[in-house]
Amino acid sequence: MKNEFKVAVAQVSPARDNVAALGKIAAFCSEAVSNGAELVLFPEALIGGYPRGSGFGAVVGSRTDAGRDEYRRYFEQAIDLPGPESAQLARIAAGHKVYLVVGIVERDGGTLYCTAVFYSPDGQFMGKHRKLMPTSAERLVWGFGNGSTMPVFDTPLGKLGAVICWENYMPLLRAAHYAKGIELYCAPTADGRDTWLPTMRHIAMEGRCFVLSANQFARRSHYPEVHGIVSPESDDVVSRGGSCVIDPLGKVLAGPAFDGEVVLIAEIDRNMIVRGKFDFDVTGHYARPDVFRLLVNESDTTAVVFETHRALQTSFQPQDAEPSSR
Repeated sequence: MKNEFKVAVAQVSPARDNVAALGKIAAFCSEAVSNGAELVLFPEALIGGYPRGSGFGAVVGSRTDAGRDEYRRYFEQAIDLPGPESAQLARIAAGHKVYLVVGIVERDGGTLYCTAVFYSPDGQFMGKHRKLMPTSAERLVWGFGNGSTMPVFDTPLGKLGAVICWENYMPLLRAAHYAKGIELYCAPTADGRDTWLPTMRHIAMEGRCFVLSANQFARRSHYPEVHGIVSPESDDVVSRGGSCVIDPLGKVLAGPAFDGEVVLIAEIDRNMIVRGKFDFDVTGHYARPDVFRLLVNESDTTAVVFETHRALQTSFQPQDAEPSSR
């Protein structure tokens, strides 16, 4: 287990398509690794696109044909797991020998999910986390994840997991990750509000973990035509970033960045985790299980379950058979 190493968060602007997004990921990974990073985090929905400003023609009780077609185009931009884009991410991770965490829009059947994917330095797909609770109008286009994709991976850098955007305001979800011993808490997001940095600092303090948050920096002109926010006459900033890295005592190690695309590098000293837990271990000596308990369902709660037919081994008697003597 390494105690001291570097991590990076990549504040990236939206790409015009998935090919361009993968190119950005490769380029930003190269810059991060050249500065010594062994883990690189990218923002929420970088591949597939965060549909900022899109209404998909929906109001309560009504959908439009144009909105349905907009969703079709967005659906086509999402990616499959496994699939060619995932294979390319694996090659990027292996080529740079780095842990890679990336926000994607995942397509599964007829549903889209906001997902974070994890790759190891040898190019293995480690797993994924699907956003449990899409926020507000995100529910128009993203399905809900379930407890089967809330992993915390044991790596040579520490225990690694991800919580996406406003999931970070779900205290029970945070508690589940703390109970798994998360040490490198990744928070890919689309939130650049003033409230985001204190949220990240609070989580670092609460979980006594390192928090890495990556957001997109976006102007109106960065969005592809599929998104309703496009306005050629205006180039206002619509997502200002705010990416950061926080230590287990709430100290800001890197960021927040608000001025454009950037790779933020931070030095990690895992000894800070134990130092922090000296006086506060939220699911250990500072917990009160006699008063509070959390039940976490990690089953894959699918709508349809197919069971293999097994030969029935039940015996029965014909209706006119003699009754048993027992």
